[in-house]
Amino acid sequence: MAIYITVLLALLNQIALKGSKMLIALYAIELGASPFSLGLLIATYACFPLLLAVYAGRASDRVGVRRPMVLGSIGTALGLLVPVAVPTLPALYASAALIGLSNVFFHVSAHNLVGSLGGGHERTRNFATFSLGAAVSGFVGPVVVGFVIDGSGYLQTYKLLACIGAVPGIVLFCFAGFIPVVVRTESGQRAGSMRELLGNRALGRAFVASGLIITGIELFNFYVPIYGRSIGLSASVIGIVLGMQAAAAFVVRLWMPWLSRRFGEERVLTSSLLVAGLTYFLFPSFQDPVVLAGLSFVLGLGLGCGQPLSIILTYNNSPAGRIGESLGFRLTVNKFTQMTIPIAFGSLGAAFGIYPVFWGTACLLIVGGSISAGSASLRPPE
Repeated sequence: MAIYITVLLALLNQIALKGSKMLIALYAIELGASPFSLGLLIATYACFPLLLAVYAGRASDRVGVRRPMVLGSIGTALGLLVPVAVPTLPALYASAALIGLSNVFFHVSAHNLVGSLGGGHERTRNFATFSLGAAVSGFVGPVVVGFVIDGSGYLQTYKLLACIGAVPGIVLFCFAGFIPVVVRTESGQRAGSMRELLGNRALGRAFVASGLIITGIELFNFYVPIYGRSIGLSASVIGIVLGMQAAAAFVVRLWMPWLSRRFGEERVLTSSLLVAGLTYFLFPSFQDPVVLAGLSFVLGLGLGCGQPLSIILTYNNSPAGRIGESLGFRLTVNKFTQMTIPIAFGSLGAAFGIYPVFWGTACLLIVGGSISAGSASLRPPE
């Protein structure tokens, strides 16, 4: 029962987070943001997590997961209310920064909690269940946001997401009996330096793959609304296109345990990067919403296994007593790519348009998949 409560709370948090990214992109366009400004806005989500992800992981190791998750949930809700109070472009930057800061504490602690609810194959099943919840949130968030924008406007959508985002914090504040004691007591077993984590080759491979996969997912969630607006799609249609990526992720994650056993976790990660890269390359060549939805589905098949597998590899290869810290460092790598690449691609988009953004991302994913293929081919599946 504990894993399902955790997944439900994380699902609500991720609906608020993922819905906000589509909402903030479309609202920024409505307020007249340039492509470079949009790149900066995307990067703002990752600014504080880049600096504080390792600290958030250590906090979850030392003080438990409840307090970071409560603060993260309430902070996310407050961040979503900033544009309601001050509906201007600068307020969107403040909103993105507060949501990103709050989410890093919720995000790392939730992963630490899921990993503590079982060991071995049970842990893999728990992470697979957790990833299914993340896929559901990736579908529900954009679709709901799209229809609410078309029906009620941007500010009402912000209010709705704020209400959804506050629910996990309220539940955890009032009821936390499902959280096991082991999350609190495991932390004191050992300490070590960051060099130890960086010197762990298995962890390093998981960090790099995770950074590339999250780059593909995040840029897709931001730039598809921009591209959709440029070709005249409504917010609800854009939401459906984005939702198809999450729907495919849900489907492929049902098969994730079998794929991992059959081909090995690193081979599945490699395939994810290559398929996603090819999909990114094709996406801006089409304008028909049905075709775009189909390509979004293929992208979801490509990246759907990658993110949970990178979490599992990070958890399983972490030094004893430093699991939250390792998960935090993984998130630091993710946020570094989320902050630097959108700024670079925002400049590229300002100079040459939206198409090179998709093609540049495709090249990153394909090159990363090719490098990963070289290392994965040397190791048979376990």
